[in-house]
Amino acid sequence: MDNTHSTPRAEKARRAAAAKEEFTTPTAGTPALPPAATFAELDLPAEILDVLAREGVETPFPIQAATLPDALAGRDVLGRGRTGSGKTLAFGLPLLVRTAGRRAEARKPLALILVPTRELAQQVTDALDPFARALKVRLATVVGGMSIGRQATALRDGVEVLIATPGRLMDLVERKDCRLERVTVTVLDEADQMADMGFIPQVTELLDRVNADGQRMLFSATLDRNVDLVVERYLKDPVVHSVDPSAASVSTMEHHVLHVHVADKFATATEIAARDGRVIMFLHTKAAVDRFTRHLLGSGVRAAALHSGKSQPLRTRTLERFRSGEVPVLVATNLAARGIHVDALDLVVNVDPPADHKDYLHRGGRTARAGEAGLVVTLVTQDERRDVARLMADAGIHPQVTQVRSGEAALSRITGARTPSGVPVDGSAPSQEGVKRGGAAFRGMGTVPGRPGRAKNESRRAAEARKTAEARQAARIRRGG
Repeated sequence: MDNTHSTPRAEKARRAAAAKEEFTTPTAGTPALPPAATFAELDLPAEILDVLAREGVETPFPIQAATLPDALAGRDVLGRGRTGSGKTLAFGLPLLVRTAGRRAEARKPLALILVPTRELAQQVTDALDPFARALKVRLATVVGGMSIGRQATALRDGVEVLIATPGRLMDLVERKDCRLERVTVTVLDEADQMADMGFIPQVTELLDRVNADGQRMLFSATLDRNVDLVVERYLKDPVVHSVDPSAASVSTMEHHVLHVHVADKFATATEIAARDGRVIMFLHTKAAVDRFTRHLLGSGVRAAALHSGKSQPLRTRTLERFRSGEVPVLVATNLAARGIHVDALDLVVNVDPPADHKDYLHRGGRTARAGEAGLVVTLVTQDERRDVARLMADAGIHPQVTQVRSGEAALSRITGARTPSGVPVDGSAPSQEGVKRGGAAFRGMGTVPGRPGRAKNESRRAAEARKTAEARQAARIRRGG
């Protein structure tokens, strides 16, 4: 009997099967080389092994162990590993080793790494720089938001390896400040995000300009939309490696959905931001990010905003302050969902739930990197519950679901939330935003018409309760216990 209506269980099984098949084709005709158990067995240059030892890197991560033998042999590689799994060295070490000993002419690099965002470009540069210096390989980074004149000058001086975003590189190519015909090793990192951002036409035009007989390596979280077309057109007999295919499979990562009242969402997010330790908080829009950041500063929480409306130097300084711990709270749009690596980041908060499951996985991938523990929390109002449930199912996530309110023990237990000090940071004005009648200042951030000041009142009550507890504790201390 033909059943035309699939059950929820059947639909879930279909999606799981599709996900499993998603990254298995095209398969290489030539079998993959055995994975490497150690870096030493890969016959890497002594300079590379010395840097690895200095960096405290002893054994390859799974994606490195799988791909390095084939990449070092010059094979085209199609790889997937969850974010934070060590992909940069998986493609970076072979690219540097195969480029070392050659000298680039002016404007004609020998190797190219294409990435979707400025932040990822800088991260790749920082990761590869010590190895490049050891091998006397010159690197240059070309991204938007920075002086194109200075980037053109660096290319005229000659660089062996170019790390670039597609748009800026196309600008330099069109200005004849860069020529790609001598590029013999090309890497596409986060190819699916380049597709999401509409870069594939630029990517294909750039790939048409590199040496047609060169090595190509493509790393992507998924093989969909236009990414599969790039693979079919530009990779020759690629060996396929899929390691830890989903961020959802990380056993050290916890996923929590916190059901919140719309009028209390703002206060809840504020208390989470006031916790000890670093946290990235995602919101939908640049305006919402800026408003929430100003509110946190006015509430006594040291925070900084990151989005595409900021200049590149400011974005770089913001990330440096976040990585150093000077600023423990980074408030961001999806710009920060990929390409940002911060050690010991144990919490990611979706103040606004992401639009789809891939965004969720990439946002969450900022934590639990390289086996570390991590927590992903999503604040969900009543009218968002159905969409978020569908998103979690698509991502293969089974989150713990809890109804919470600001000031409650459950919120603190899960996230470490606490009441902010209320002392403005760096002379910031005390925050009045988000508590105005009608919620005009923080539309969509937890205030609604007809319920003015609810978030502020609840936060004040929690603050008063904390002060009372502190006073009692001080009295006990004065009494000797």
